[in-house]
Amino acid sequence: MTSLADIWPPFGLTLTTPRLSIRPVFDDDIPAAVAAARSGVHEPGKSPFSTPWTDLPDHELAPNMAQWYWRCRANFTKKSWTLLLAVWNDNEFLGVQDVGAKNFNTLKTVGTGSWLKQSAQGQGFGKEMRAAVVSYAFDYLGAEVAESEAASWNQQSLGVSTSLGYEPNGIFREGWGDTVEEVQKVRLTPTTFKRPDWTLKVQGHEAFSSYLGIGQLPAGD
Repeated sequence: MTSLADIWPPFGLTLTTPRLSIRPVFDDDIPAAVAAARSGVHEPGKSPFSTPWTDLPDHELAPNMAQWYWRCRANFTKKSWTLLLAVWNDNEFLGVQDVGAKNFNTLKTVGTGSWLKQSAQGQGFGKEMRAAVVSYAFDYLGAEVAESEAASWNQQSLGVSTSLGYEPNGIFREGWGDTVEEVQKVRLTPTTFKRPDWTLKVQGHEAFSSYLGIGQLPAGD
């Protein structure tokens, strides 16, 4: 029987770390994602996101999140893609880790972003899920650079970056909603990456990389 992963290969990708299962957000996961976001992601009035989606009232938050997941799938091409990955600890939905790229076959560069519900913060999950997607990008996709960014005041996010070996890559000013923020860009390479003491387990890589038009690397599935 044909599965969804057969139709859309990104659905077959799963990254496994000692504590986490990280896989694409399915439609059946959206209610759990909405519940996690509604439980709180940050202190009120202190959004760490360039688009303050978490500040939306509940009746707008849910459809906005669903539309974002669907939009990323619909706009997914070999030249420009964003993969939204649900982060699970046992059967608990913790948040979302994304990884994406533009013109990857030439630039070999990925960008990442993420969110965790507040009850899951401060336990090392943010570092573990970022390390997972960065390891995957470097070791399986053949990325040469991983980039991220955060508001200059967001020491929690920047601390995760520093702990993994990211280096500062410039500060710029950007309008976030009605405010202006100083945003710190950071950059990581395989050489500077402070690898975790565990080995990432990957399923579904061959079909996913083929779908992206990326040559197979020795790491395999």
